[in-house]
Amino acid sequence: MTRRAWRGAALVAVVSVAGLVGGCATTVGGTPKAERPDITKIAGLDITTGESGAKPGVPDATLPVENGDGGEMDRLALNALADVEAYWAEAMPANFGGKKFEPVKRLVSYDSTGDGVEICRTSTAGVANAFYCSLDDSIAWDRGELLPMLNDAFGPMSVVTVLAHETGHAVQYKLGAESGITQATATIIKEQQADCYAGNFFRWIAEGKSEHFRISTGPGLNQVLATMFFIRDAAGTSAEKQGAHGSAFDRVAAFQFGFSSNPARCARIDEAEIEERITQQTFSPDDQSKGQIAVAERKNLDLLESSLRDAYKQTGAAPPAFKEGAASCPDAQTTSPAAYCPSTNQVSLDLAELTKIGAVPKKGQKGGIGDFAAFAEIASRFTLSIQKATGYPLDGPAAGLRTACLTGAWAGTTTKSTSKLRLSAGDLDEAVAELLADKSLIAADVNGAVVPSGFARVEAFRDGFFDGGNGICTRKYS
Repeated sequence: MTRRAWRGAALVAVVSVAGLVGGCATTVGGTPKAERPDITKIAGLDITTGESGAKPGVPDATLPVENGDGGEMDRLALNALADVEAYWAEAMPANFGGKKFEPVKRLVSYDSTGDGVEICRTSTAGVANAFYCSLDDSIAWDRGELLPMLNDAFGPMSVVTVLAHETGHAVQYKLGAESGITQATATIIKEQQADCYAGNFFRWIAEGKSEHFRISTGPGLNQVLATMFFIRDAAGTSAEKQGAHGSAFDRVAAFQFGFSSNPARCARIDEAEIEERITQQTFSPDDQSKGQIAVAERKNLDLLESSLRDAYKQTGAAPPAFKEGAASCPDAQTTSPAAYCPSTNQVSLDLAELTKIGAVPKKGQKGGIGDFAAFAEIASRFTLSIQKATGYPLDGPAAGLRTACLTGAWAGTTTKSTSKLRLSAGDLDEAVAELLADKSLIAADVNGAVVPSGFARVEAFRDGFFDGGNGICTRKYS
């Protein structure tokens, strides 16, 4: 976060007594907004915790591939592409007036650490990437560096994610005007559509229709969303830049739209929606700290507390007091790095742990996420006091999702020009990273019980950020 103005497209959420939220907000056209969903499900599917990855005992696909080595990464890629093609053979005619899906003409494997091959008028030497090329209707992937890295970091379904995305670009090319894509279409629109199409395919896998793969809607999808975080644009990248793919917050949203709906929804992603929804922004020229401030400094904690009080002042609830250090509580378990005690109406802070979370992340190193991740952990505990004052239960999955939504609503208020503590480039991506963490408090109840689905956590936070002013947090998560 930072003490400068928000310069991207975002919406304000203001809290009121009637239902915890009220005021002005805008709903993104076409975005699914289910009312009072079954909180044990995501997009109508049960939250499952079983195995994710390749189905055992299934023969490998026999798709023709150029320059392959027959190794594990090529087998994984070809199995993924065979299933993606099977999905689109069904989905394209079903959603686009009977139009037949034609598989891509070339599949090319290469090793970026070895001799380059010519693909799409470019040598692959040193190119750790996967891509679709419309010039010859081909999909290519780097088996030497990119795919092994993704597989090691996030598991085999991360490789499937990337190749489903690239097939999404092939779908755009084959649909043409029906996908609203031309040579002049901005890159960010193409990329958001492709992420959405990947979400369509993963819904198909989750429904048990894939020949080669299976995925749990709990931990399995969490890993897929973590992959989306990993392949996001760097903080400060302009959404208008040629080649921009999107922030993690925006890419995950597009994937979720696809998972929750059908390919026709993805084809509707256009310039108007992008202008309304995309949160990606550049750093301000006068931002010397790249949007990062010291979490444990008293002046910054005071700014946070003031920001939270302002966000919820219309509830009429007595705001909780902040206390540094651990505190015992007779009616709730102590959580880390922040805790809320209902009986004392107090939020206690473990500044050492908050500082670790809020540390500036360093490439190739585990550790910090960034200041907003730490501040959102504190904000989540603050929202519990508001829920208590307005009569909502503080334990259970509904409380966890309501907490994530209300934390997102607070984040929306920090986009206001009058706010002293404001969102900066990359802050919402930090929220995604923290929401996907196993012990994230942002979507946890008063006792620290975390909602098991990262998909549901991120969706609830996004609901609050965009539509908190419409009362969605209590209407949807009660």
